[in-house]
Amino acid sequence: MKTYSLQTPHTGYHWDGSDRRFFEGWYYRVTLPEEKQTFAFMYSIEDPIGGKPNSGGGAQILGPNDEYLCRTFPDVKKFWATPGVLELGHWGQTNLTSPVGYLDPQVFEYKIKQGYQATATWHQGVIWDPGTNNYCRWQYKTQPIYGWGNPDAIQQSTAGGLSFLPIFEPGWQILMAHGLATGWIEWNGCIYKFTNAPAYSEKNWGGAFPKKWFWLNCNSFYDASDLALTAGGGKRGVLWWMEKVALVGIHYQGKFYEFVPWNSEVYWQIQPWGEWQIQAKNDLFEVELSATTNHSGTLLRAPSEQGLIFLCRDTMHGHLTLKLREVRDSYSKLILEARSDLCGLEVGGSSWEQPWIK
Repeated sequence: MKTYSLQTPHTGYHWDGSDRRFFEGWYYRVTLPEEKQTFAFMYSIEDPIGGKPNSGGGAQILGPNDEYLCRTFPDVKKFWATPGVLELGHWGQTNLTSPVGYLDPQVFEYKIKQGYQATATWHQGVIWDPGTNNYCRWQYKTQPIYGWGNPDAIQQSTAGGLSFLPIFEPGWQILMAHGLATGWIEWNGCIYKFTNAPAYSEKNWGGAFPKKWFWLNCNSFYDASDLALTAGGGKRGVLWWMEKVALVGIHYQGKFYEFVPWNSEVYWQIQPWGEWQIQAKNDLFEVELSATTNHSGTLLRAPSEQGLIFLCRDTMHGHLTLKLREVRDSYSKLILEARSDLCGLEVGGSSWEQPWIK
């Protein structure tokens, strides 16, 4: 029986070395069900050629109880990433003079005073805010379970086969819909140790920026195992028109359920904050997502025409109900109903004065 790699398309670094406007961002998430907490690590590089008004990198962490930590790393020459595979890092503070790149974890821990390094299976770093003395240190390994697509097939581009074209920027790729993380995270003196904790990663990139978007992510449920959900939608410019698109992807017990614009009808009702409703249907299946939160959320920075600025609001404590059905003509069968109180929820961009309904 043929086996397939879980490495997805677009895993590697996308910058072509030119001086055009460009950003790339990576997102790693670990959920700790017993503690009812999540850590989300967000890395970015903008205008990596250097010498531009917005050239530089950053590391943000959304930690326990949606607490926030951020450090910027202005020196783009201390950032590194690999074109062909998922490998990246930024040496924010170090006395090393060697060429930048992946370090043995023990060398990194000893030599890098601020910074991070991340691959598909290893994640490590430390950042510290001198103004508040808040800090975070982390080391954990990850066993990928799902990429994006059926695990017994070639992995898929999240945004479709044409997502490599600049006219469809920004690009978006789920790198690992679900994995199992083992290691530790230290947050302001509190050490969280974990074994086989639900893990997730994704990325985006390009020279254009989304105007408005929403996002849901969860791979830790009360009443279902081996289940991972990511859903999102956005408004972006494509050539001379404005495109509004959304998708829902579910990995469940070895099978991938995909609801995308080219095979499904996707509808949404997203409030400016507090409520996310999404329905999607194709010829074989339909899904209904209902998510709410009574948390106020935390403002996060995102790349924009003006650089890395506060542009979105997140919580990792969303209440989610997921219903998946098989449908054939008048026949309907409930495949799955699952709930979580650890759903990641986000709205971003502009024009959120009114609900966004499609």
